[in-house]
Amino acid sequence: MDTRTDSPEIQNVVASTRINHELELKELAADITGVEYNPSAVPGLVYRIEEPKATVLIFRSGKIVCTGASSTEDVDKAVSIVFRELRSLGLRFDKSPEVTLHNIVSKADLGESLNLNAIAIGLGLENVEYEPEQFPGLLYQMSEPDVTIILFGSGKVIIAGAKRPTEARTAVDNMIRELGDLGLMGT
Repeated sequence: MDTRTDSPEIQNVVASTRINHELELKELAADITGVEYNPSAVPGLVYRIEEPKATVLIFRSGKIVCTGASSTEDVDKAVSIVFRELRSLGLRFDKSPEVTLHNIVSKADLGESLNLNAIAIGLGLENVEYEPEQFPGLLYQMSEPDVTIILFGSGKVIIAGAKRPTEARTAVDNMIRELGDLGLMGT
C-alpha cells in the first residue's frame, strides 16, 4: 500500500514586511482590540488573528513579522488585516508594502520506512547531522533547493527553509531520487 503523500503540506510560513512609520506601541496596544503588549517578554505587539490563523508581531520600527500561517495566501490576508487596522487609526503608508517570505515549513510522507544509518552514510556525513541518541531524525542540508530536510525512520519528512511553496515539492522529489539512486528507497 502506497502511503506517500501527493504533495508536501505547508505547516508554517514566516514572512515580514515594513511600513515607513515608527510606531508608538503602547498607544497601539490601547487602540487595537485583541493585541498583547508585554515589552519585557516581546519587544513588540502580538496580534493573534483567528481567520486566517496567524500571529503578527508589530515592532516600533515599523517592521511586521507574520508567523503561523498555513499558506502564502494566509500571510497576505493576515498582513492586509494589520494594514487595514493601522490605517483605520490614521497611519499613512504605501498601499502595499512588499512582503518577504523567510521560511516555509512543510511536511510529507515518503510512504515507506527508512534506514537512517544507511542514509547518513549514503548522503555523505558532511551534509548530514544524525545523532539518534539526541534526536530521532536525520537532518540533511540539501543544496538544490537550499533547504533542510529532516527524515524520520517512519518515512515522514519535514522540509524547512523554503522561500517558495514549490521548493518543498522539489526537495521531496530530489530526496526520493537521491535515496533511489543510493538503493535506499524503492521508488
